[in-house]
Amino acid sequence: MKENGKAKEKVNWPVTILLLIGLITIVFPLYMAIVIAFKQPSDMTNSISGILSLPKTWSLANFAEAMRVTDFWRSLFNSFLITIVNLVISIAVHSVIGYAVGRNKAKSKFYNFVYLYIVSGMFVPFAILMMPLVKQTAQLGIANVAGVIICYVVFYMPMNMLLYSGYLVNIPVALEEAARVDGASTWRTYWSIIFPIMKPMHATVAVLTALGTWNDVMTPLVIMSGGGMNTLPLAQMTFQTQFGTNYNLAFASYLLALIPILIFYLFCQKQILNGVVNGAVK
Repeated sequence: MKENGKAKEKVNWPVTILLLIGLITIVFPLYMAIVIAFKQPSDMTNSISGILSLPKTWSLANFAEAMRVTDFWRSLFNSFLITIVNLVISIAVHSVIGYAVGRNKAKSKFYNFVYLYIVSGMFVPFAILMMPLVKQTAQLGIANVAGVIICYVVFYMPMNMLLYSGYLVNIPVALEEAARVDGASTWRTYWSIIFPIMKPMHATVAVLTALGTWNDVMTPLVIMSGGGMNTLPLAQMTFQTQFGTNYNLAFASYLLALIPILIFYLFCQKQILNGVVNGAVK
């Protein structure tokens, strides 16, 4: 059917409704967090209208107090340190493992077993590993930031190796064969040719790993417990006590913690879709 010489497009209402529901599901909690973060405790009431209403006066007092209570700059440094070091090690190590396994699993039973063995780690719940990790890190003397980073590198290996090995399907083997003809070693071929080509997947791995590391509470809690060092999510537990939760300070602190990882995501978003789509191709 045409209208004014142009084909009339039909609206896919089921998909549109689902998208609207998804948008509301995301935007509403964010609105709540922003509004409550700027409110004073005296502005909070038990009624729905009182919670959803805009603040009477917009003040940054909650943010300043949240930064003081959580020792914000020290906690932020610890989170940055753990996240950045984990990212660098994960991208360097997991990409090499993904390359070695991805290129050989189809023609070698050993590499196929290694692939299946590592990927199976994705199905092991953290609750099963929690107590053994606490005991092992304490005995090895790494119940600190170093121990947390090592755990993260191991935890994200299955997912990252799966992404890297899947992305390699889109890279022609002829590139490596041409490099070998020119006299390049496997190591030189990887770092000079394959590693730069996998830039979209590096961005995808970086964002997924950074999000999980930045927001994680349990790993630092069980490993660094009592060590006097806090990450931002760990420091934010200060607002929750057995007698209640200070929502105004808590939401202000959550928004402060959201800003760095949001900036990182916006910086890498151009590469993410390409990396996820290509990495999913078998």
